[in-house]
Amino acid sequence: MFKLFVATIEKVLFNEEVISVSVPGTVGYFQVLQNHAAIISSLTSGKLVVTLKNNTSSIWAISGGMFEFSENKASLLADAAELNTEIDVKR
Repeated sequence: MFKLFVATIEKVLFNEEVISVSVPGTVGYFQVLQNHAAIISSLTSGKLVVTLKNNTSSIWAISGGMFEFSENKASLLADAAELNTEIDVKR
């Protein structure tokens, strides 16, 4: 697992340990797992899929931003983000 921090300019939206995260990079979606190589990417509008410790997924709609992963810490700074409260997917 690794620590994921998600925020907009207005507030912190998420700050917990997760199993994985899938983000909409500007050249395509990519997934990050524990011990991934360091990466910095700009983001486009799309779905942010977070796999939580209990193997459920949280799905967020984001509209661009930046993503950084290094030393098992991920930071996602979104222009705007909203949790999809209608979907809770068991894996």
